[in-house]
Amino acid sequence: MWDERFSGLEYVYGTEPNDFLVSVASKISQGKILCLADGEGRNGTYLATLGYDVVTVDASSVGLAKAQKLAQKKQVEITTIHADLADFVIEPQTWDGIVSIFCHLPPDLRAKVYSQAVQGLKPNGVFVLESFAPEQLQYNTGGPKNIDMLPALSTLQQELTGLDWEIARSVERDLDEGRYHDGKAAVIQILGRK
Repeated sequence: MWDERFSGLEYVYGTEPNDFLVSVASKISQGKILCLADGEGRNGTYLATLGYDVVTVDASSVGLAKAQKLAQKKQVEITTIHADLADFVIEPQTWDGIVSIFCHLPPDLRAKVYSQAVQGLKPNGVFVLESFAPEQLQYNTGGPKNIDMLPALSTLQQELTGLDWEIARSVERDLDEGRYHDGKAAVIQILGRK
């Protein structure tokens, strides 16, 4: 599905970074950042322009090829890894930041990935997340239609045990991120520090 979605010339979620990520990027120490399910690379490329050493992982080789093109256009380098998050291992104590922007996974896989993410952060490392909330089902502005892939804030906080919450909120906001994220949306925003 993702290879097909990313196969056109357009960047389906745009080339600009996620607004929430932009608002909190300065809270991440300079160093290594892992971007989970970064698709066509808009967020990883943005972080690379700020001087971070960025690794982007995604299940779509088509998306990752576009991520590399975007990075070249912005005159930065990112490392791309083609992998399903079910098979990808987040190495412990490795990352200054881990970013999960609209990375929607089935519950068991999400719990595994987020547990690994907490372990993967260095001390003082930061986990940044924006995802659709369960209330997003009432909007037709993006995201999965399966409630199991739209966890509540309390569920995410449980899955991310071990972090201190600098930001942990459910909000409604307007999205302008390409044709698949467009209009009023119900989202969860998290910034957790190890």
